[in-house]
Amino acid sequence: MNRSILRLAVPNIISNISVPLVSAVDTMLMGHLSTLHLAALGIASMIFIFIYGIMNFLRSGTTGMSAQSFGAEDSKGVTYTLYRALLVALLIGLAILLMQEPIKELSFYLLNIDSSYQEYASLYYDIRIATAPAVFLLYVLMGWFFGLQNALYPLLITLLVNGVNIALSYLLVVKLGWGIEGAAYGTLIAQYAGVVFALLLLLKYNNRLFVPDMAELLQRSLLLRFFRVNSDIFIRTIMLTFAFGFFNAQAAKGGTQTLALMVLLLQFVLWFSYIIDGFANAAESLVGKYYGAKDWQRLGSVLKLIFLWAFGFALLFTILYTFFTEELVALYTNQNDLQVAIGTYIPYLALMPIFSFGAFVWDGVYIGMTASRAMRNSVTVATLLFVILFYATKTLNAELALWLTFLAFFLFRGVLQSYLFWKHGYSLR
Repeated sequence: MNRSILRLAVPNIISNISVPLVSAVDTMLMGHLSTLHLAALGIASMIFIFIYGIMNFLRSGTTGMSAQSFGAEDSKGVTYTLYRALLVALLIGLAILLMQEPIKELSFYLLNIDSSYQEYASLYYDIRIATAPAVFLLYVLMGWFFGLQNALYPLLITLLVNGVNIALSYLLVVKLGWGIEGAAYGTLIAQYAGVVFALLLLLKYNNRLFVPDMAELLQRSLLLRFFRVNSDIFIRTIMLTFAFGFFNAQAAKGGTQTLALMVLLLQFVLWFSYIIDGFANAAESLVGKYYGAKDWQRLGSVLKLIFLWAFGFALLFTILYTFFTEELVALYTNQNDLQVAIGTYIPYLALMPIFSFGAFVWDGVYIGMTASRAMRNSVTVATLLFVILFYATKTLNAELALWLTFLAFFLFRGVLQSYLFWKHGYSLR
């Protein structure tokens, strides 16, 4: 079983590492231009973390449902899950493009974007919003590959997208001097290159796919199940992304310096989360497979071993963040005031992996079981607790209260999800 877990987790970890690497490169490029560029990139990127993050149900929902169909040897379910998800992804992507201006105005207002860096943030947004259809189609295609226990194709797609993104961002920002616009164009071109590559890889599955019957594709009962599962994941992701948005909005209220500091701290959250998500992705695929096959013995082994692997990685990151944070920060920025300010947070940053690993892994387990309602409820309660606790403690030290209650948010999620699984087991919905 360890071999099956690592066969899926290791490619996912390699793939996921490249995701924060892109964010890290863009942050480094902006951090060496000015604090204003860094603040603009951080706050504008948050808009896309929210918009694209809440649509992540297209990937996770597709993974869980296709994995269960794969485990049950239901070839029709495997095929129609893909087609339904692609149709929804395309429609949502086009809707985002049509509503890009109202979304921009509302986002800038809610995130308290300061006039000092608003122009930079606006330039970045106007270019990157065009990636919406490509991002959503990639969510579906990669989720479907995961569901069929194929972690190699998502790895290849992610490496291509992020490799192109890094290369183009460096060329456009450093060599051609395009500034923040260069970072946005690098992302835009890379996402559409990824879609083309993913569709070429999909041709390898010609023997599993067939031309859909439109009446069956749009069958009401199956569409309702697709939307029921995904609507719960959608609400869950809104709450999860709201927590990140709230974090950034509160940081922005503290001024450019505070926002830049929190943007840097979030980089460390992203590094850990994307790596530990390798095991969460493995859980989605394997839990979905054995849940669909009703193989409870192997399902129990998967749960035990994945949590052990995740805990081991959490300990490694705690050690890394305890002893090497200052060196890592120096890679992100040469701004001395930021380097000094982050030193206060090193002990608290080291708590993050231990506090959060359970929440990430449980998400993968719940998605594999399509226990979307329970996942939605646990994240909603954790988000409310985070906001309430922040307002109750911010008068003591607003910056420190923001960071510590944000850590507590991850802990709340893991504890709530553990309790729900202990209470309901495999009957969880």
